[in-house]
Amino acid sequence: MLRALLLLLPLAACAVPPAPVALGPPLPYPPSVRTRLLAIAQAEWAEWGSIVADPEAPPRLEARPENFPRLVAYWNAVPGDEGALSRNRAIYAQDPAHPPGNLWAEPAWSAAFISYVMQRAGVDRREFRPNASHALYLDPLLSDAAAFPATAPFIPYRPQEYAPRLGDLVCGDRSRNPLTDWTQRLAEAGRFRPMHCDIVVGLSPGFVEAIGGNVADAVTLSRFPADEAGLLLPRPAGRTQWLVVMRNRLGELPPFGGMAVSKDAAGR
Repeated sequence: MLRALLLLLPLAACAVPPAPVALGPPLPYPPSVRTRLLAIAQAEWAEWGSIVADPEAPPRLEARPENFPRLVAYWNAVPGDEGALSRNRAIYAQDPAHPPGNLWAEPAWSAAFISYVMQRAGVDRREFRPNASHALYLDPLLSDAAAFPATAPFIPYRPQEYAPRLGDLVCGDRSRNPLTDWTQRLAEAGRFRPMHCDIVVGLSPGFVEAIGGNVADAVTLSRFPADEAGLLLPRPAGRTQWLVVMRNRLGELPPFGGMAVSKDAAGR
């Protein structure tokens, strides 16, 4: 995979804004950052009621007043919130005890949730640049993977070639004309594309368990089918199709390679 990334470097250099030279290459992180990332994602999921993806689940959980400060925290992790805070503060102000059902209905907040978890875990903006769009925080990760293959915190893999692990991001393309390979994203870097990513928090026979935001209007755990090797299975027609698995190397690069993630935090 690293060799393939090096071959893609000329294309990436043209298509993706390079990592800021003044900041240098990405820094290595200790294993504690992955422990924190998993613990924070699971704690947020628990606060929302430990919801498991279910088409019969009641909608609009995001509009409940107890969830207002949670969404405020997620959006505060994003530099450009697309007016989300001001718009939804105005909606909430109409009746804080019984907010209207359209509270937090837009814009979508799933990328803000991922950005919040990364920020809370202690991942600096040099290594993960928060954004209200999944595609636009993925672009710098892809750029780093091409420019700094030895030290990049995340490395892209095709879903059919790599089995997700704890802390990885599993990402799909939600557009009407989805990309069929993550390398196609390099040619359109910097442009919006509807996507969705979840954080892998558990692995079990036949399933990859991942937590994401704005799934059924809540922070939700989804159980994605996988084959015997742990590879994600293609999703049914009409569902978001898998595009890329971002291997999370936080805590495993030199000088920290080989140090284990805490079983307490990664215990799913």
